[in-house]
Amino acid sequence: MHLSQPSLSAQLQKLERSLDVSLVVRNSHEVRLTASGVEFAKQARMVIAQMDKAVEHTRSTAAGRSGALTVSYNFPASRHVLPSALTAMNERHPKVVVSLCEKRTGPQLDGLTNGSVDVAMVYGRPHSDGFRSRKILSKIPIVAVVGRSHPWAGRTSVRCAELAGERCVLFAREQCPAMYDAIVSAAADAKATLSIVQTSDDPSGTAHMVAIKPYVAFASLSRAAAVGMGTVGASSVAVKLVDPIPTIDLYMVWSASTVNSAVDAFVECVDDVCAAAEDTSAA
Repeated sequence: MHLSQPSLSAQLQKLERSLDVSLVVRNSHEVRLTASGVEFAKQARMVIAQMDKAVEHTRSTAAGRSGALTVSYNFPASRHVLPSALTAMNERHPKVVVSLCEKRTGPQLDGLTNGSVDVAMVYGRPHSDGFRSRKILSKIPIVAVVGRSHPWAGRTSVRCAELAGERCVLFAREQCPAMYDAIVSAAADAKATLSIVQTSDDPSGTAHMVAIKPYVAFASLSRAAAVGMGTVGASSVAVKLVDPIPTIDLYMVWSASTVNSAVDAFVECVDDVCAAAEDTSAA
């Protein structure tokens, strides 16, 4: 303890006075703990261990090895990026607790702004100085979704110009501005004006809607393929849009002012996953 015997005794007596209990019994041959001393020593060791743990947790958090992280995402991210990124995150930083939530782009960006989301995976790059972003998937095709009784159901593709004669179901623009604009722009490039007869922000609900009404809806090719549109038993069919093909890019976005080091750790994992995917595609 780097203390002389008199100093140690003085410190112990001072501690006993502050607690108003006897911690040790002294005689000419030995000094031993009282029952109160045994209990106090036990509690003191627990406090010291907790302090050591607090120091380690603080250092781990600073290094991104522990902490908490909330990641929001859309469907293509959940299929093509998130599984590998989460695996890498768990391998490198197993003590970081990651919470997940699937949302459209608008609610994801709102979550970044109000602090309920740490990292978002969204369509389109947000134009805000408050965000940092990285493109993680390029040119995801957007397809038309129709019911099995629709005239397009038996076709492999339709030209965007043909949208001019259809009644369409589309989500509110604020829910996903980049995807909304990609659909409208593709139609405009083909000299077609969309007739939007209904708004729906629920992709599953939209698929049910077109199954019973002669409407045209829209989805990413990733979602259409994953939910089995057009397969046996499915009530809706995905049809490719061409001339032009509407596409959308996927971005990872996080707050420029974040102090959560787990964000940097997760961004690094996603970067590595995307780089590995590019190398595989190139090969």
